[in-house]
This record gives sequence, structure tokens and C-alpha cells, in this order.
Amino acid sequence: MKYFIFRNMTIERFFQNLNADFSGYEDVSVIDEQADRYIWFYLAPIAENHIIAEKVSYYVELIEMIAKRITPGKMFIVFTMKCVFTVQSVLSDRMIDDIVNTYNTSLYDLASKYGNIKVLDFSRFLSNYKSEELIDWKYYFIAQMGFNPMIAHSFQEWFIAQIEAIELKRKKCLVLDLDNTLWGGIVGEDGIEGISLGGDYPGKAFSVFQSLILELSNQGIILAVCSKNNIEDVRQIWKQHPDIILKEELFAALRVNWNNKADNISEIAQELNIGLDSMVYLDDNPTEREIIKNYLPEVTVPEFPEQPYMLPYFLKKIAQRYFSIYALTEEDKFKTKQYKQNTERMKSKEQFIDMDSYLRSLSMQLTVERLNKLNIARFAQMTQKTNQFNLTTPRYNESDIQTFEDKGHWVYGLRVKDRFGDNGITGLIIIAINDKNAYLDTLLLSCRILGKNIEYAFITYFLNKLKLFGIEKVKALYIRTDKNTQVESFYERAGFKLDKCSVNRKEYIMNLNRTDFVLSDLYKMEEA
Repeated sequence: MKYFIFRNMTIERFFQNLNADFSGYEDVSVIDEQADRYIWFYLAPIAENHIIAEKVSYYVELIEMIAKRITPGKMFIVFTMKCVFTVQSVLSDRMIDDIVNTYNTSLYDLASKYGNIKVLDFSRFLSNYKSEELIDWKYYFIAQMGFNPMIAHSFQEWFIAQIEAIELKRKKCLVLDLDNTLWGGIVGEDGIEGISLGGDYPGKAFSVFQSLILELSNQGIILAVCSKNNIEDVRQIWKQHPDIILKEELFAALRVNWNNKADNISEIAQELNIGLDSMVYLDDNPTEREIIKNYLPEVTVPEFPEQPYMLPYFLKKIAQRYFSIYALTEEDKFKTKQYKQNTERMKSKEQFIDMDSYLRSLSMQLTVERLNKLNIARFAQMTQKTNQFNLTTPRYNESDIQTFEDKGHWVYGLRVKDRFGDNGITGLIIIAINDKNAYLDTLLLSCRILGKNIEYAFITYFLNKLKLFGIEKVKALYIRTDKNTQVESFYERAGFKLDKCSVNRKEYIMNLNRTDFVLSDLYKMEEA
């Protein structure tokens, strides 16, 4: 991945972990067309206040000009500005604050206008440092380095985390121990009255910790419990403790027993149908943490703070490192609810003797929706996170997705509802159209809707649609990964003819003129 960085000061050391070229200072005359991504990293100048104001206003004009010239399909990352050094003796003078606020607002306005622009709030990184730590005047005067080179490494770590958030590479599930993790004390020994939760310290620290975890849940993180405990004791806390915030209904999966925690966490992953590498486990007990690290190395197990007063900052770091995301989709907001509904579906399945009767009982409604401004973030998110039912596993951002649409190709999502609830947009198909031929670039389904043969209804619908559109031949591709072997023969089962085959790659073809496609009556399907 090659970057081209627009800058107004010396910043090379801050991006030395990237394959990057740099503009001249305040030079926007050249745009490297070979770059895959662009970065705008302009710092507030150090000068007289009226010169700062004039410069920052000028920077707004420059970035607006650049935004128009960058290829729409390429990501353009822009940093907000914070003025870290001024000489200000007039307390009521807000000229610099106002001009910087105007600059930052203009960045967000540009992001709403150009889908490839992503704004990073630089002040969030700077808040980790005192103002006197941000500038080393020796380096500023010698090399025009706007920030202290001593913070370059931590900036690089922070920036990579921001890129992962933009690329939707967040973890999915936070698994929690209970005793001395969500409350102080051991409920089996201290009783509901003896645990520390609410009131004065340390109980207040655990209450704040729970409220912050609840906020993560509101931001689309699945919550689960893995605790060595008696479920009756824990349910007493959930039902009766006046200061409990994380109640039973907020958890998508529970393992409250005396079994090995590694086995329990594996069961939770299987129940939720997510990978172990999507999970973060919090436990105060260092022995239990070490067991998970050794037996389930895919699971992320952070060190737990020794003192309760450290819990808020601890969770903030966990959220930033593992759960950051650039923007929430509607599906993210209801993750726990959707996974609990899936558990109810599995329980319902056990009541039926044959699969068709079970599927018919679900009253499934499948809706396909074309790419639009409301669903593009979700479409991109699915390409980044879906591994099991993903025939080619491309990783696209929003700009990439929009490029397909701009070229006249088909980009459709699949929304799945049934009598238990709305799974949201859980499928994606991208079809490249070329005259009378079509190529299935992307076909994927979320793990939440697998096991109901929805994939066959999905592709049947689009094969019919392509045939009506006048397409004669459809080509498709399967690329093997460590996680998608379950779909290795999907295209063959869907009626495609194997054309070429190698170790990790299969190419398929289908002649639409010779084939009729019948959609099963188990599904009601429509286009939004």
C-alpha cells in the first residue's frame, strides 16, 4: 500500500512505518497518481496570531482543491487541526479557536460530500500528552519539525489503529469474568450484600466500569459472560442488586459454571458462530488469563488492572485498541439482540423433524437492496469481516464499493427477516457486467444467517435477474482461504460448471440460456 502525504512541516518520522512519499511544504501542485491512498496532515503554524488565522483559512482552500482532484475510488485521510502553541494574553480573544474550528468543520463537510474522505480527530491523540511534551524546539528550529519526534512511535501505533478502524477490523465480542471483574468480591463467599458495586470506592469504580462496557454494547460490541460461579448466585445479583448495570438480558451468551474456561469460551464462539480471533476476554485472575493465552491463543487477553480506580482508563484503551470503528451501521447497533434471536432460532429448530418444516416455520422475508448512501458502510464492513461464507474474500472500503457502482456494475445487499426478528443486511453480491457477460466478483453471507439455504435463494434470484437483463454467460471464482473451505463446492451445487481448477482456485461458468432457475417457496423475496 503506497501513500502520498500532503504536509506543511517535516513529518517524515511520524510516517516512517508506511510506504509513503511526501509533498513539498504547502505544495499541492503535484498529486502522485500511483499512490493507493492519500493523507492530508497539515499542522497549525507557529507564528503571530493573525498569520496563523490567514494560513489556516488558506489551508481550507487548498484541501478543497485537492479533494476535487483525487480519484474518487482512492481513500483520502485528513487530520483535524489543533493549535498547540500560541502566545495569548487576551483571554476573551477566540480568533484562533474559531478559525481552527472552521477548518475542522470544513473537513467534515468535505467528508459528507466526498465518500472517499475519512476524517481523523487528531486531538484525541494529542490529549495523551501535556502541551510542553508536544514540541521539541530544538528539532523545530533545526528541521521545521512541528511535533516532538519522541512521540512518533506512539503516533504510529495510534495511526495504525485508526486505519484498522476505517477498514472495519474491529473485534466482535467482549467476554467477561464476573467476580472481581464486574464487581468487587466473590458473590459465592460474600453474598449479594457483600460485593462492591455502587456507592463509595471501590464499588463506584466497578459501576463506572459497567457503564462504559454498556456503552461499548450500544456501539455494536457483543457481550458474553464466562465465569466460574453458581448461576443462581449470579442471577440473584442481576435481579436484585440496585446498582447492577449489566443485566442478564444484555449478554448474548452465558457460561456460568465450574468448567474449564477455555472450553467455555470455545463454546461461546461456536454458539455465536464467530471466530476466536474476534474475541477479547477480561479476567482479573492471572492464572485464568494464562490458561486462555496458552489454550486459545487466537483470543485477545489483555492484562487486567491491579486497582479498581484504573478500570475506566483500562476500558478506554481496550475500546481504542480492539473495538474502534470509523462509523456505526444500523446492524452494529443491534448486534447483541440479533445474536440472541439467532439462539432462539436454534432452539426452535430442535422442535422440527425435517429441515423444510423448520425453514417454513421461520416465515423468512428476503429483501435485496441496491447500493445507496445508507448501506454503503455496511457493504464495505461485510467485505472486511466476513470469512466463512465468502467465495473470494476481497477486502473493500467504501470508495472501492462505490467504484463498482460508478462503472455500471451491480452491487446489492441482502436483508433477512423472520418471525424472530430482523438480521439486518447480512449478504452482499457484486457483479461486474460486460456486454452480455457477467462476473461474480463478490458473494458473501454473514455467519448469522447460515444454515438456512438462503445462499441458494440469493444466487438464484440474481441468476434470474441477469438472464432477464440479457446476460448470456456468468463466470464465478472460488479462492480458498483457511476459513472458507465450507463453500469450496458451493458454485457446483448451485449449478455452475467447473471450468479451471488449481490448488487454491476454482473458476466456474454458467450458460444462462440453457438453464431455468426456480426460487424455493420457502422464501418470500423482493427488491427494495
